Amino acid sequence: MKLKKCLVCICAAVLILSIMAPGFADEKILRRWSKTNHYKDDMGSEVWITATYYAAEYIEALVQSEANKNLWTSDEAEQYKYELLKTLTLEEYIPIFIEFDNRGPSMHMAPFGDQLTLWVGKNKLKPVDYDKRFNFKLQGKRDGFIYFPRFDEKGKPILEGVKSIRLVVNGGISSVTMSKTIEYIWDVVDDNPERLYAGKAAARLELDRLIKRLDVLNGQKKDLEGQLAEVEEELRQVQKRVEELQHQ
Repeated sequence: MKLKKCLVCICAAVLILSIMAPGFADEKILRRWSKTNHYKDDMGSEVWITATYYAAEYIEALVQSEANKNLWTSDEAEQYKYELLKTLTLEEYIPIFIEFDNRGPSMHMAPFGDQLTLWVGKNKLKPVDYDKRFNFKLQGKRDGFIYFPRFDEKGKPILEGVKSIRLVVNGGISSVTMSKTIEYIWDVVDDNPERLYAGKAAARLELDRLIKRLDVLNGQKKDLEGQLAEVEEELRQVQKRVEELQHQ
């Protein structure tokens, strides 16, 4: 009887671990790409700054983690992935999510884009866009995305052949971090965002892009048709005048 109970307990434990194991794996991946720096001054003021690089691995783990926590169906998980990828716009930008928890004097970070630098090899990148709320005085918590260019002026992928990237934040954003180094380094050599573009979410994103492209092309077509109509009208006027002069 004791042996039977023991076997039942072991089986139950194995079952629980098998259910929880994927969740543990997801959390481990999430922690690998999300890094937190903590700063404290002599007056007891503290600042926590967390930066998260949205690698393909991180995005997949985030979707799975949210699906597990919320008991989503596969369709609900795909919807979440679709909305997330639409926000990230990985086809154009390198998105980084940054979070501030300021428990000290107010932070003044405007213009916020000037406080950030992303080093990709020898390339020094500045944000092309960011959450504009960071330009306002900050006490307490605030978070949002920063977007860096994914391609250079010639259209070449900036991350191509790069092993790691480094985000540097100006320490002057707070008296607590003044003269201190605020930086985050990620190993991106194996990151491959293209693997995310599969399934229903990817198909919907492609459809969105194609619809936008159709709108642009139709607009260009309308403009060209208008220009063509103007040219044809001018041709008629010129031809008419030529004929008048020839018959004088």
